[in-house]
Amino acid sequence: MDMNLGLSPRVAALRDRVAAMIRDDIAPLAEEYHAEVAVGDRWAFTPRQTEILEGLKSKAKDAGLWNFWLTDSDKGSGLSTVEYAYLAEEMGKVTIAAEVFNCNAPDTGNMEVFERYGTPAMKDQWLKPLLNGEIRSAYLMTEPDVASSDATNIALSCVRDGGDYVLNGEKWWASGAGDPRTAVYIVMVRTGDDAAPKHQRHSMIVVDAKTPGIEVLRPMQVYGHDDAPHGHMHIRFTNVRVPADNLLLGEGRGFEIAQGRLGPGRIHHCMRAIGQAEAALEAMCKRALAREAFGMPIATLGANFDIIAEARMKIEQARLLCLKAAWMMDQGDARAAAPWISQIKVVAPKVALEVIDEAIQMHGAMGISQDTPLAAAWTATRTLRMADGPDAVHRRQVARAELRKHTQQKI
Repeated sequence: MDMNLGLSPRVAALRDRVAAMIRDDIAPLAEEYHAEVAVGDRWAFTPRQTEILEGLKSKAKDAGLWNFWLTDSDKGSGLSTVEYAYLAEEMGKVTIAAEVFNCNAPDTGNMEVFERYGTPAMKDQWLKPLLNGEIRSAYLMTEPDVASSDATNIALSCVRDGGDYVLNGEKWWASGAGDPRTAVYIVMVRTGDDAAPKHQRHSMIVVDAKTPGIEVLRPMQVYGHDDAPHGHMHIRFTNVRVPADNLLLGEGRGFEIAQGRLGPGRIHHCMRAIGQAEAALEAMCKRALAREAFGMPIATLGANFDIIAEARMKIEQARLLCLKAAWMMDQGDARAAAPWISQIKVVAPKVALEVIDEAIQMHGAMGISQDTPLAAAWTATRTLRMADGPDAVHRRQVARAELRKHTQQKI
């Protein structure tokens, strides 16, 4: 089967339009947008933040640059995962760009869940405003008291009581749950006992964020930063009653839904990480040519030629691996695509981190300050090595797939 990882003329033109809007409209306002977080309540949007974000979103929507991530759907732009990769890379270069085009996590994954598995009522209440960029959502999976890298450990209790399910337990790292626009959670819960097969003990349920009994305990800090107003929240559920109709697909089907949701999301994250790496390399090169030390541009000092060259080569390798993983997903066989998704989930954040770190070094003290976006990019990319599964879990999956080629034993 031919493997086409290139850009069609149509998608190339679309990529260029996205890149132009990021360069000309979004990037010039990003610094001002983030500076507004320090004005007043960190967990509320200032009038200026709202003006910036909603103005950019309206411009993108009017231009038809909206919901690209929704592949193989008449609600999206009709793109394949490979084609979307090129757009997501551009969005990764500026922090707020993905939301401007309504291609931001965790909403993209949650919208896929609603579209694939939601009831008509869920689609009307939650999917429609999410597709329109009118609300935000959160995905609650990780828990503080278990090793959630093995998701079979997830323990938040979900017990049927008449026409409701009753939820008790805690979740943390609920990305986006601090956003005042977040109206709905999709929550991974335990519905089965130890007698059930290990991968049929869990379910997913849709929870209105305003349901009584939900308590936001604290924002989790990432290297000392709370990521307001988006936030990664620690949440407690105490006798939270949710209509039984809110359970997705039925009891015991949580892992089936999770794999459908997390696969595309992992690729999207990696695509944006490559964009971060490209932005860091560009900043590194400009700094290396503009700054002088010992009477010459710092580009010529030490091993800086090698550093720049290695950065370019690693980015190219990571991009090609990401495109192949996207192509594998486009073939429709989730099991065959899984090892490739795991490979890129390890490789892309590590490469991006290396490039960002070298860019920080090239900028000297400025690189770790608020005067460039590099420190924030490093923090976000380092966190990505944990999000959607730590490196060790994904390396294990890659190794198991490789070993299965050579043995009949269960690995």
